[in-house]
Amino acid sequence: MRAFGRLPPHGTRVTLLSRTRFTPYSGMLPGLLAGLYSFAESHIDLAWLASETGCEFIESEAMRIHPAAREVECTDGSMFGYDVLSADTGSTPAMDAVPGAREHALPVKPVDRFLAGWRSVEQRIASGQPLRIAVVGGGAGGVELLLSLQHRLRAAVGGDPRFLLVTDQADILTHHNRSVRRIFRDVLAARQIEVFPAHEVTRVEPHTLHCAGGARIAVDVPIWVTTAAPPAWIADAGLATDHRGFIAVDDCLRSISHTDVFAAGDVATMVNHPRPKSGVYAVRQGPPLARNLRRALAGERLSAFAPQRTALALIGTGDRDAVASWGRFAARGPWVWRWKDYIDRRWMRSYHPPDSGDRKGPT
Repeated sequence: MRAFGRLPPHGTRVTLLSRTRFTPYSGMLPGLLAGLYSFAESHIDLAWLASETGCEFIESEAMRIHPAAREVECTDGSMFGYDVLSADTGSTPAMDAVPGAREHALPVKPVDRFLAGWRSVEQRIASGQPLRIAVVGGGAGGVELLLSLQHRLRAAVGGDPRFLLVTDQADILTHHNRSVRRIFRDVLAARQIEVFPAHEVTRVEPHTLHCAGGARIAVDVPIWVTTAAPPAWIADAGLATDHRGFIAVDDCLRSISHTDVFAAGDVATMVNHPRPKSGVYAVRQGPPLARNLRRALAGERLSAFAPQRTALALIGTGDRDAVASWGRFAARGPWVWRWKDYIDRRWMRSYHPPDSGDRKGPT
C-alpha cells in the first residue's frame, strides 16, 4: 500500500479488504501483552493508511475466492471483482486436527479475538480465581507469549496463576540453536513455569488436555500457539498449494496455478525457497510483492526474489530483556531488548500518523 501510494499506477484502483480496521504488528504483540506497548503503538490503522496511500479500504472479511469469475466473496454477501489479487491474510494456529481445541482453547490468532478473550481471563484472575494457564506450542511464538502474559499478570493484574508450556517436541524452540534453547529453559525454570516436552495434545476437554500415550494435564485456560494452518478458502478456491495447504507461489510471489493471483507472508509458500512461517520473512516480501504487482498490472515481465536463508530472531522474555538468535549465535540481555524495541518502533513509524501516540483503538 505504501509503495502504491508513493507512485500510483496509472488507471489502477487499489482496494484493501480487511476483517478489522486495526491490524497488529506481530513483532510488538508480546510487548503489548506484557504491558510494554499501548494498542496504538502496536497496531496499524488501515483506514488511515488507505487514505494516505490513495487506496480504498473496506472493512469486510473475505470468505471465498472465485478465480474463474475473478471475484472475492465476503461474509456479508458482498462481491468484489479484481484484475489482480494479492492474498496476504496470514495464518492461524492448527486447531481442527485436535478434537475440542476449537471449542475449549483460546487461539492466539486472530489477534483481536485473542485480546478480547484474554481480557476475560484477566478479570477472572483479578477476582481471585486460581487458574492454571497452559500455552500449547513450544516454538518462539509460544514461549515469548507465555513469558509476556506472566509478566503482565504479575506486574499489573495481581494474583499468581500457574503457567505451563506444552509441546509435542522433545525440546522447546527446536528451530533455534542449543544455546538459545538452554537460555530459555533457564528462564522458564527461574519463572517457575512447568514445561511438558514430548506431550502431543490429542484432545481438549474442559479443564483437561489429553495427550498421546494417555497423559492428562489439568488446565483452566489452554492457549493455542501451535504450527500455522492455512485458511479454508484456499482449498475451496482451487489454487495450487503445498503439502500443508498453503498457497504455492513461484519466485515472483505469484500463484503457480493462477497468474492473476499473488500471495505473500504466512498464507503462502515459495516452492523454490520454503521458509518457516515467520513475520521476519513476511515483512521482507513486501517490496518485491509491490514491484511485481505493479509489473503485472502493466503487463511487464516479473522479477524473481529469493529470501535470505537465515533470519535474525529477537525473542523477548516479557520484562525488557531479550535473546538474539542467528544461526549458531546466541546472546541475551537488556541491550537485545533495546535493539529489538528500536527496530520495531522504527518500522512502525512508517505506518503511523504523526499524532498516533494519542490515538485510541477499540477497548
